[in-house]
Amino acid sequence: MLEEILRAGFDELGLSLDARALERYRLYADTLAETNKVMNLTAITGEDEIARLHFLDSAALLRFVPLAGKRVIDVGTGAGFPGLALKIACPSLSLVLLDSLDKRIGFLRDTCSALGLSDVACFHSRAEEIPDGCREAFDAAVSRAVARLDLLCELCLPYVKPGGVFLAMKSRDHAGELAEARRAIRLLGGEVEAEYDYTVPGTDVVHSVIAIRKLASTPPKYPRRWAQIKKQPL
Repeated sequence: MLEEILRAGFDELGLSLDARALERYRLYADTLAETNKVMNLTAITGEDEIARLHFLDSAALLRFVPLAGKRVIDVGTGAGFPGLALKIACPSLSLVLLDSLDKRIGFLRDTCSALGLSDVACFHSRAEEIPDGCREAFDAAVSRAVARLDLLCELCLPYVKPGGVFLAMKSRDHAGELAEARRAIRLLGGEVEAEYDYTVPGTDVVHSVIAIRKLASTPPKYPRRWAQIKKQPL
C-alpha cells in the first residue's frame, strides 16, 4: 500500500511525513496513473514503483540540502519529479516547474490545484529559453533529466543565484559524466561541492546527487541554443 511504503521510506530517510502530505501523495499517484492512460507521462506505473522510484527518490534530496523556505526551480520536470514530490514533502519551499511540453504543464497545473498547493508556478518553456525574471533567481535548481551533465549544467546553472546550488540527480555510475562536465561547471560559475549516494528505500537501487555550488554569475552568453549546446558541449 502506497501509504505504508511512504511511511517506512520517509522513516528510513530520516524525514518527517504528516497526514496531509500522505493525502497529497495519494491524490498525486492516483491522478498520475489515471492521466497516464491517455498521456505518456511516465513509464513507472505501478503504485509501489510510483511510491518508491518517484516519491521517495525525489524526497531523498531533502536528506542532503535544506530546501525549506527556499526558492526552487525544477528544470525539465516532466510529470513533476523531483519538484512536485519535494513540494509535498516540504510545503514551505517556493517552486517553479518548467517543462517544454505544454500538455505536461497542463497536467501539473491541474494537479497542483487539486492538491491545494500554494506558491507553485508552472512554466511552459524550453530550458535554454529562460522565462522573464528567472535568470539567477533561485536558491536551488533541481533536475532528474536524462541529459548528460555537461549539457544539463548549461541549462540549469543560469537559473541559480550566486551562493545557490544545482542538484543534479544521476545514476551511481556518473564519474565519467562528471569528469566531462568539470570545464562547463567552471565556465558557468559553479564548483562541485559534494556527491551523495543513497539507496532508494525498499529497493536495491542506488542513485547519486551531485551538488554544484554557484560561486559566480553565469556569463550572459549562456545558455546557448540547444542545437549548439549539443553540437559543441562546453
